Amino acid sequence: MATEPLSQNEIEDRLRELPGWSVENGLLTRTYRLGTHFAATAMVVHIARTQEELNHHSALTLGYNTVALAVSTHDAGGALTGRDFELARRVEAFAPAHGAS
Repeated sequence: MATEPLSQNEIEDRLRELPGWSVENGLLTRTYRLGTHFAATAMVVHIARTQEELNHHSALTLGYNTVALAVSTHDAGGALTGRDFELARRVEAFAPAHGAS
């Protein structure tokens, strides 16, 4: 997937497709709440596996019953690219199976 930075309009368009996600300090971010610490831990493992598949890694934080992601593309000077939104899209696809909201 290309690592060309997205324009502000492209970022806004893609954010509309990802409810709950936002851009904070130049990073694409989302925090999920889960029912238990174990559920949050399982989701972190699923995210880690997805990041390995994409060879694209976020800052990933596990709380008691929360999981937070923050990502940008280092190869694009820290800008947001399609790679960031692909990771977000994949996480959104499996988050409900973990009971995440």
